[in-house]
Amino acid sequence: MPELPEVETVRRGLQPVMEGAKIVVAEARRPDLRFPFQPDFVARLQGQTVTGLGRRAKYLMADLGSGDVLLMHLGMSGSFRVIKPDNEAVSGEFHYPKGKDSAHDHVLFRMSSGADIIFNDPRRFGYMKVIARHALEDEPLLRGLGPEPLGNEFDAAMLARACQDKTTSLKAALLDQRVVAGLGNIYVCEALHRAHLSPRRIAATLSTKKGEPTDHAKRLVAAIHTVLNDAIKAGGSSLRDHRQTSGELGYFQHSFKVYDREGETCTTPRCGGTIRRFTQNGRSTFWCPKCQK
Repeated sequence: MPELPEVETVRRGLQPVMEGAKIVVAEARRPDLRFPFQPDFVARLQGQTVTGLGRRAKYLMADLGSGDVLLMHLGMSGSFRVIKPDNEAVSGEFHYPKGKDSAHDHVLFRMSSGADIIFNDPRRFGYMKVIARHALEDEPLLRGLGPEPLGNEFDAAMLARACQDKTTSLKAALLDQRVVAGLGNIYVCEALHRAHLSPRRIAATLSTKKGEPTDHAKRLVAAIHTVLNDAIKAGGSSLRDHRQTSGELGYFQHSFKVYDREGETCTTPRCGGTIRRFTQNGRSTFWCPKCQK
C-alpha cells in the first residue's frame, strides 16, 4: 500500500499538468473501482478547473472551481501516467519503462494543459469520490485523521499527548491514523530504527506523567521528519507496484536501514547487531534488538 512519500511524489508529478488546468474530458471506463463511481462522477468533473492539488494523509485532493473536491486513493496497485501532447510519457532522471496494459486504464482526465492523465489500477483497490468542500469534515473517509507528520502542528509535544495513555506498542500507535496520518509499515520501521526505539516499547513512554514529551518523543519526531523527507526526495519506495507519474521507480528502498533486511548487519555505527523480523499486529516488523530499546 503506498504510504505518504509515494502519494506526495505522485502529487508533485501531477501538479504541473493538473493544477490551474481545466478537465476538458473525464472518462470512467468501468462502473467501479474499489467502490462504485457516483452516478454524477463524470458530470461533476468535466469542464471544471483544478484550482489546487493537495494531499491529506494517503489521499490526493484536487480542488475544483465548482467548490467540489476530487478525492483520490491509489489503493494497492493504482498509479497515474501522464501523457504529453506528442504522445510521449513524461520521463525523469530515474526513468523505467512502465507497462501500458490499457485494460487496466480505468479513468482518464484530458486536461487543457494538453496532457492526458490516466489512472491505471490492475487490482482495483483504488477509488475516487467527488465531495463538496463544505462537507469534507463529515466525510467518513477523512473524519478522525490525525495531524500530518510533516505539518507545522506535528511535534514532540503533540505526539506525547496522543500517546500519553496508550498501552499499545509504539509501532501500533504510529500506524494508528488517528494519532498521525499517512504513516505506514515501511516508514514506521525506518523511523523507529533511526530513533533507536524498539517497536515493542509501550507508546505511553513518549510522555511524562505530566504529559510532557520525553527525549524518546523528540528523537522519534525528528526521525519521522528525516525519513519522510528523504523518501520524498528519492521518489518514494518501489517494492511492487509504485511508479511515479513519469513511469519511473522510486528508489528509497535502496536506503532502507531495517525494512526487508532480515539477517543483515545493522548499519548503526558501532552497533554490529543483526536485523530481525517478527509479526506485529499482522504486519512484518524489522528492527535491531541491539540498538533499538
